[in-house]
Amino acid sequence: MTGSERVTRVLVVEDEPVAQAAHAEYVRRLDGFETAAVAGTGAEALAALRADASIDLVLLDMNLPDVHGIDLCRHLRSAGFEVDVIAITAARELSVVRAAISAGIVQYLIKPFSFPAFAEKLRAYESFRRSLSETGSVTTQREVDLTLATLRPAPAGPSLAKGLSEDTLTAVADLLRAADGGMSATEIAALGDMSRVTARRYLEHLADSGRAERRPRYGSPGRPQLEYRWL
Repeated sequence: MTGSERVTRVLVVEDEPVAQAAHAEYVRRLDGFETAAVAGTGAEALAALRADASIDLVLLDMNLPDVHGIDLCRHLRSAGFEVDVIAITAARELSVVRAAISAGIVQYLIKPFSFPAFAEKLRAYESFRRSLSETGSVTTQREVDLTLATLRPAPAGPSLAKGLSEDTLTAVADLLRAADGGMSATEIAALGDMSRVTARRYLEHLADSGRAERRPRYGSPGRPQLEYRWL
């Protein structure tokens, strides 16, 4: 980023404290972005936007305690807030996705996700914003097409290592997500009816992709056992 390029200031709107902190940290890790504020409700989000006119982008959870994200986005548009919105939500219903597009949301990121997936969405948005700033007051059809295309980058190739399957990965992720605390490869293997070696490979993949964390488990003789927790 050159000195002439302004940092994209981001408002994180998320009512779950752990997720809110994680999303703010993800923003911090990206060059060219900074967390301007965080909010846990729609009312707090509106107050933050009124207090800081330099906010460019809102990362918006759909299920807030006081308002649905779609309704908040529509209110922002009708109130004249010129900010872009990326939905970050567990909502997978097609009706919600359609409503989000209709409300002018530029990206839709489904929870849970890894940091690379988060970064890809924000980098695509960054390219979109840069394309708009570089276009003059009059544009051509080709320039419009190229600008909109930056929001939909070509899908990446398979990200799983050889020998790993999406179905087993989903099963291991579901077991880890449902656990009350950390789980070892041995415990996941027993619950998932698979070998410890297999469970360990998938747990390591989840940890490497940022969806889980690994930490040593102490309390038994010998070397500490690794346990994994869903992020």
